[in-house]
Order: sequence, then structure tokens, then C-alpha cells
Amino acid sequence: MIPNIAIVRIQTPHRRWPRLWLPLFLLWIPALLLAPFVLLILLVVCIASRVSFLRAIATFWEILCSLPGTHVRVEAHGSNVNVRIL
Repeated sequence: MIPNIAIVRIQTPHRRWPRLWLPLFLLWIPALLLAPFVLLILLVVCIASRVSFLRAIATFWEILCSLPGTHVRVEAHGSNVNVRIL
């Protein structure tokens, strides 16, 4: 399953920001338009580095499909940034 929504939450020592829901499915529209160029560049890189083109696509697809459920938390100087991908 491809990621659909990212939830970003920022907390600072002085202020707590509201959660920001980012619809990732809207990024698929420009991604589909840029796909031919990205695939062409990937093909050139695969030929130059002698990597199987189909294997590279399969690897990128596996990484993309494994993103849902990812939770990243960063803390620095009392500030927190949380990102969850659903």
C-alpha cells in the first residue's frame, strides 16, 4: 500500500503547533507527469552502474510501499518534531 497521509507535529518550549495533515496522494499527480523523465534518468544510471533496471524499479517500489507505519521523532534543544506516515 502506498502512503496517503503524513501527520506532522511540531512542539517548541514556548509554543505547541497544531497537527498538520499532509495529503500525500496529491503528490501522485505531478509524480505521474514526471515519471517518464525519472524512468529515463533511472535507466541511464542503471546502465552506467551496471544494475538491473527492473530490479531498481522493484527496490524503489518496495521502499515506497513500506513507508506507511513509519514514525520519525526528532528532539533537539527542547523542541520536538514528529512525523507519522499513514
